[in-house]
Amino acid sequence: MTTIQIAPSILSADFARLGEQVREAESAGADRIHVDVMDGHFVPNITVGPLVVQAVRRVTTLPLCTHLMITDADRFVEAFVQAGANMVIVHVEACPHLHRTVQTIRALGACPGVTLNPATPLSALDEILAQVDAVLVMTVNPGWGGQAFIPEMIDKISRLRWMSRERRLSLDILVDGGINVETAPQVVQAGANVLIAGEAIFGSPKGIGDALARLRTSASVGQISQLHG
Repeated sequence: MTTIQIAPSILSADFARLGEQVREAESAGADRIHVDVMDGHFVPNITVGPLVVQAVRRVTTLPLCTHLMITDADRFVEAFVQAGANMVIVHVEACPHLHRTVQTIRALGACPGVTLNPATPLSALDEILAQVDAVLVMTVNPGWGGQAFIPEMIDKISRLRWMSRERRLSLDILVDGGINVETAPQVVQAGANVLIAGEAIFGSPKGIGDALARLRTSASVGQISQLHG
């Protein structure tokens, strides 16, 4: 059975207590930490840069996954890897020379991944899928945390998992946007194995540990459904 990983997204963390909350997430069993980087151009928001990744790297031993929602990713890939990113994910829509970008990420010693916006078809991955370690399916339109899950993305996840198996690829399928105890079983059953959640973890009134445990339990329901589907 595939191990389901949970990656808390610091986009929803309290930045006044960022180090404390990242440590709490690690202690509670998070598998990796997700960092959303936005430039106010490719997406309508501005978030963090390499210095924040560097700061998070100092307080956790967990893998850091950096999602570059920026127009000119090539200019900044090296800075994020040097800051401590273990995986760098770039957008198909924002990288005109995607193969070269992916090669650069791997040459720098990080794992490359690519992202698809909700309206971008899976066919955009045809020539790059075998070159990456992960595909992130956006289940909301990128730019803001706390958005509602787009249910049509479940079928997209399922088709991507089928593509991966057909090509005999060992591919992580990440999902980001509106992931919570209600949507987690659905995306896991469809084939996702890395759940990125921000508000559901850092915004939970019962605390980070309780939120992580509940999300993991709900994801296991999706695994059981997948096995018996």
